[in-house]
Amino acid sequence: MARTGLPDCGMRRTYHKVPVNLPCRSTRGFAVTYSPPPGAPRARIPGPQQPPPTYPQIRTGLWKHCLGGGLGLWVLTALVTYATKNTTLLPTLILLGSFLVPVTFVLWAYERHGRDLGVSVILGCFLTGGTLGVLGASVMEYYLLHPSLWMFVGVGLIEEAVKLGALMFVLRRQPRLHGMRAGLVLGATVGFGFAALESAGYAFNAAVSTKGIDLRALLETEILRGVLAPFGHGLWTAIGGGVLLTYRQLNGRFRFTGPVVGTYLGVSLLHALWDSTHGIAIWLVARLSRTGLDKQLFAQGYIPGRPTSRSISSRRSRWAGWSSWPCSASPGYGRWPAVTPLGEIPLGV
Repeated sequence: MARTGLPDCGMRRTYHKVPVNLPCRSTRGFAVTYSPPPGAPRARIPGPQQPPPTYPQIRTGLWKHCLGGGLGLWVLTALVTYATKNTTLLPTLILLGSFLVPVTFVLWAYERHGRDLGVSVILGCFLTGGTLGVLGASVMEYYLLHPSLWMFVGVGLIEEAVKLGALMFVLRRQPRLHGMRAGLVLGATVGFGFAALESAGYAFNAAVSTKGIDLRALLETEILRGVLAPFGHGLWTAIGGGVLLTYRQLNGRFRFTGPVVGTYLGVSLLHALWDSTHGIAIWLVARLSRTGLDKQLFAQGYIPGRPTSRSISSRRSRWAGWSSWPCSASPGYGRWPAVTPLGEIPLGV
C-alpha cells in the first residue's frame, strides 16, 4: 500500500476502503484513519495556564477582624493607662485610636474593589500620600491663612489641593492606574491616611495641658473623630480622586478639565462647611436667643468661651507646652493632675 505522506505519530495505522469523494485525505481511493494503540490511554498535555496574581491573597473579611481586634486593644490600652497612670502608654493609645477606623476602611475598600491595584500602591497612598498631605497643609495654612470669616474656605481649598497633589505624586509612575474605580479607592486611601495622622495630632493636643495630661479629653477626641472619619477626608478625597483619574490620559498625564476643577471646588466647599458647622450652630443659637454676642467673637475661627490658662498659653506660643510635659523625673509623675476645662476649642477637621 502506498504511503500518503502523512506524519507518523507512532500510532497504528488502519486502512479502510471508503468512497474517494469524501472530504478526507486519500490515495488511490483509500482514506487513512488512526486508531489509538491498545493499553492505558495517554495523559493529555495541559494547555497554557494564567500566571498567579502578583498581589497577595488577603482573606475576605479581614477588615472585620481588624476592627474588632483593634477596638479591643484600644479599650484595653485605655483601661491600663487609666489604672497605672503610665504616660508612656499615651503614644500607643493615640496611634491605636487614630489609625483604627482609617485602616479598617482602607482594608474594606481593598478587599471589595482594589485587589488588582496592588498592595504597594495602597500603602504608598496611605502613608506617603497622607504624610505629604499633612505636611503640605500645615505649611500652606501657616503662611497663607489668617483669622477671618473666610478662613475655613481657605482651609478646605488648601487641604483638598494638597491631598490630590499627594495622590498625583504617588501615582506619577503608575500610568496604568486610571478610571473611576481606581480613583475612588486610591483617593479614599490618601484621605484616610491624612485623617489618621491629623487625628493623632488632635488627640495629642487634647491630652496635653499646662497642668498635665487630660485622659478624658484624649478619649473623647479619638471617639468623636473615629466615628466621623468615614464622612470626612476619606469621602472628600475619594470623590476628587475618582474624577481626577477618570480624566487621566493613557500615557499617565493628569488633565485638569472642567469636571476635575468643579469637583475640587465642590469638595473644598463641603470641607469648609464641615469645619464651620460648630461655629454656625453657636452663631444661630446666639441670634435666636438674642444674647447680643459680638460678631468679632466668631471672626477668629474659635468658639467663644471663658479664657483659661491653657488657651492663653497656646496663643502665646505653641511650643511652650513642652516644658510642662510630665516625665519620670518630675515630682508629680504617677498622678493625673487636675485639668481646667477648655475655654476655646478650634474648629476644623
